[in-house]
Amino acid sequence: MNKPQARPLVPLANDLEPGLVVATYGRHCLVETPEGRRLICHPRGKKNQVVVGDQVLWQIAGDEGSIEKLLERRNLFYRQDEIRTKSFASNLDRVLILIAADPEYSESQLARALVAAEAEHIRPIIALNKSDLALPFAQAWERLAPYRAMGYSVLPISLNPRSPVADDGVDALCAQLQGLTTLVLGPSGSGKSTLINRLVPDAHVETGEISLALNSGKHTTTSTRWYWVPALDAEQKTDSARTALIDSPGFQEFGLHHIEPTRLANCMPDLRQHLGSCKFYNCVHLHEPGCAVLAQVETAQDPGTISMRRHRIYAQLFEELSQQRW
Repeated sequence: MNKPQARPLVPLANDLEPGLVVATYGRHCLVETPEGRRLICHPRGKKNQVVVGDQVLWQIAGDEGSIEKLLERRNLFYRQDEIRTKSFASNLDRVLILIAADPEYSESQLARALVAAEAEHIRPIIALNKSDLALPFAQAWERLAPYRAMGYSVLPISLNPRSPVADDGVDALCAQLQGLTTLVLGPSGSGKSTLINRLVPDAHVETGEISLALNSGKHTTTSTRWYWVPALDAEQKTDSARTALIDSPGFQEFGLHHIEPTRLANCMPDLRQHLGSCKFYNCVHLHEPGCAVLAQVETAQDPGTISMRRHRIYAQLFEELSQQRW
């Protein structure tokens, strides 16, 4: 299968070659050259860990490659709990958070993923799947009202081929991903694999090729993969117009231990817009008198601009992030 060319990297002198990391597993990764060739590479040094989306410089080492340098990242999307840090991908333009109307999605997990994206200044997009299920979808869509009010792009989609709808929303979603590198994030059952296979018809072929490459000997299948989305029209011929999706593994928990508790409110747009107006400069927006944030939390008498659910999530996260630093 012909591979589309990666975005051009800065050429280097000597024997170092530029490359793009398109799959990782443990201490091994798959690097794509600007010409579209892919080969297994091994990062040099124990601390030289790479993730999908990294731009690197490598050189031939036997029948494989050795990564000699990791180029500077624009950003790195990751989660961190008490035990370890899990990096998803780097150099992202968007994070697509895919959730489903049924079973009911976790708003806490959604909020955590959004906070992680905000912390890295990556624009998130929320897609709510299963718009073909009228009642569950209507209820889930209503729960997302605070996120639409914050200015987030929230899109309805339907990925169920057995229940087609007049407009499944996929074209509208694709329009927001055009020419960008997007990490697709979401819990198991949200429809990530269905979406990837819809937009990248040869995704299962590429996955098989990567598995064959990395399954030799001690290698095993990768869990994070880069896919080029085929061009839809002639205007997408240049590298600058290429669209890429990064498929990530599902997760049950999303730790934010890398974020300082005092930074949390700044990563939540509905709270952030009221920062700087509190009576006390060190206000943590939980119980202080004269707090501009608390004044905006909805009550039975006043709708406010911050939902009670969102402020409850903030309080829970603030406590969690504060405790783990003692």
